[in-house]
Amino acid sequence: MAKSVNKAILVGNVGQDPEVKYTPSGVPVARVSLATNERFKDRNEQWQDRTEWHSIVAWQRLAEIVGEYVRKGSKLYVEGKLQTSSWEDKQTGEKKYRTEVVAGEILLLSSRENGQEDTQTTAGEESTPDSVPTPVDDDIPF
Repeated sequence: MAKSVNKAILVGNVGQDPEVKYTPSGVPVARVSLATNERFKDRNEQWQDRTEWHSIVAWQRLAEIVGEYVRKGSKLYVEGKLQTSSWEDKQTGEKKYRTEVVAGEILLLSSRENGQEDTQTTAGEESTPDSVPTPVDDDIPF
């Protein structure tokens, strides 16, 4: 069987403060939205901007770091893998899908309040569990 690769690398800005929750077994999980921007010329040679939003999930110690240091507007480097989950909508019975980047490493690129540039707080792959537990929520995975 041929080797395959599932790797995502993003650099962008955080859209809102991260949300940190805990699984029933006490494992921290952080969720954050990340915006990446693309600028291109259309057929009329006019510049167009396109923003793509990405859902980022961090587990364990990396989730705690995200909750402590990341804020709306922070610039991040995120490296991880794509993971798609599905669930059934309780109200409509419709099957829903969500694709997320499960972060293995995050670099904080924004300057701190004290003016230091390129703060790089990282956590590596060891902070992402091999089998990622799914947090339990009322309707959709948080």
